[in-house]
Amino acid sequence: MYVSDLDGTLMRSDGTLSPETARMINALTERGVAFTYATARSIESARTIAGGLNLPLPAITRNGCVLADNATGKHLEKALFTEEEIALLKTLLPELPEFGFVSCFIGEEMVKTYLPGKHTPGFQKYVDYYADDPRMKPVDSFEGLFIGRPGYVTLIDEKERIRPLYERVRQYDCWETLFQKDTYWDEYWVEICPRNCTKAKAILKMKEDYGFRKLVVFGDSVNDLSMFRIADEAYAVEKALDELKAAATEVIGSNDDDAVAKKIMEKET
Repeated sequence: MYVSDLDGTLMRSDGTLSPETARMINALTERGVAFTYATARSIESARTIAGGLNLPLPAITRNGCVLADNATGKHLEKALFTEEEIALLKTLLPELPEFGFVSCFIGEEMVKTYLPGKHTPGFQKYVDYYADDPRMKPVDSFEGLFIGRPGYVTLIDEKERIRPLYERVRQYDCWETLFQKDTYWDEYWVEICPRNCTKAKAILKMKEDYGFRKLVVFGDSVNDLSMFRIADEAYAVEKALDELKAAATEVIGSNDDDAVAKKIMEKET
């Protein structure tokens, strides 16, 4: 079973998937090679880039919170915050409207709720960038951020301004908390998702469900460490963090040179 991170790993530095990588991955899956991706993105966002991949397995999205069909975008399995966890998040993060948004599920639709007004520069840049995205849903109150069934909180700002929020929420073991620099922008992100939602735990469940005996993974950043630790083989791309390279079986070529697809081709030849 092969699993690759998307941003900075399978995708190029310009945020796209090269036609050659898509061609090689589809040729591999047509031969019966088991491949999928694991990403912090939602399936809706991931499919704008990787929707042309023919995947035999569910895509692992939202850092393991949501398993989804890459062909259709349908949510197959999803983790959600409990009412108690939502109440605690509201208490711990009064700054949430300024710093970020909540990913909420309304039926099968996923929306990103945010409160218009004063935002950090990093979050405002995100709002402006996705201004035409119909999933961005402005609400009129703090309570309105938690509509439907909330399953993910995202905060965006400069590293030192956002670190105190991370330190505040990471003390609780009722959820998973990530703190890392964005792949393409200078800002740092704090991401909070339900407990046991990591790339590694989603992959282990899939490995057991499908009966795979061996796991090979690819990554570049902090949120890939969990899957590196459980893999039989783990490959870091050339521009990966030093921490990830230290945990890797091998450091391969550049994500701008189809390194992941080439490595799988090499192993399957």
